[in-house]
Amino acid sequence: NSMTNTATPFTWKDVKSEDLFKGKRVVVFALPGAFTPTCSSTHLPGYEKHYDEIKKCGVDEVYCLSVNDAFVMRQWGLAQGCEEEKTSTENPLNPGNFKKVKLLPDGACLFTRGMGMSCVWDSERGFGERSWRYSVVINDMKVEKIFVEAGQVNQNSGPDPFEVSDAGTMLGYLQSAKK
Repeated sequence: NSMTNTATPFTWKDVKSEDLFKGKRVVVFALPGAFTPTCSSTHLPGYEKHYDEIKKCGVDEVYCLSVNDAFVMRQWGLAQGCEEEKTSTENPLNPGNFKKVKLLPDGACLFTRGMGMSCVWDSERGFGERSWRYSVVINDMKVEKIFVEAGQVNQNSGPDPFEVSDAGTMLGYLQSAKK
């Protein structure tokens, strides 16, 4: 019976920061939520568009992190038109199974809290605990450069700033760091 098929179309396993970042130079950009307006219209599409250019700057991988579960992140990636990666020998951990930007669920908000980027927009958006918008270059488990949106991490912040965590700012930094 096809209705009882419980196969998961992506890798289902707990992943530690070391698994993704140790011995690598990666870009992580974090956003408040899958399917939200700025995240869907600009933030993720910008990194998808500039993925190849970012990789050419000595970056091993690009991750999009959000305080959502793996199922939501996968459906968002599909809705965004991200190309699926059916198998990956280069990155067997490949969260979300997409070829370019890898969607990284932080369902319990553990990584987000560890970065000091947890915030709550409950009175304005009903979001509960989410990630403040930022982007970071992690080089072998160490922060090389971080771009945090204005206001640092505001609780119940009226605006949702999007000025420095975008792909263009990150690409500019990576290109200047190459010189």
